[in-house]
Amino acid sequence: MTDARVPDRIAVRGLTAHAHHGVHGFERENGQTFSVDAVLELDTAPAAAGDDLTRTVDYAELAQRLHAVLTGDPVDLLETLCQRLADVCLADPLVEAAEITVHKPEADLGVPFDDVTVTIRRERAP
Repeated sequence: MTDARVPDRIAVRGLTAHAHHGVHGFERENGQTFSVDAVLELDTAPAAAGDDLTRTVDYAELAQRLHAVLTGDPVDLLETLCQRLADVCLADPLVEAAEITVHKPEADLGVPFDDVTVTIRRERAP
């Protein structure tokens, strides 16, 4: 029988910033609001056992790194932005997988809508 352990999760949701991502010139020039949800999968038992922040992900530090990518170099596609954010999460050796959702609620679709999102899930390479 295999280990069917469900990983623990740490989530940072609704991290918001004004940024300049998009394929259209007006998006790059004016910018708009984007938000990010990041859900990390990792084993938090060692941190809990020792009440030790160094054995888990410091979500305040993670939020700062994600925000820097969100407000950093513009990209055309939300897919590219998601990948860059996932790379930040997986740079932490404790993180086994990351699910990233980028929200673009001010996208110009020409019709009424609530939100546009792209979600990816990436795992640490074996």
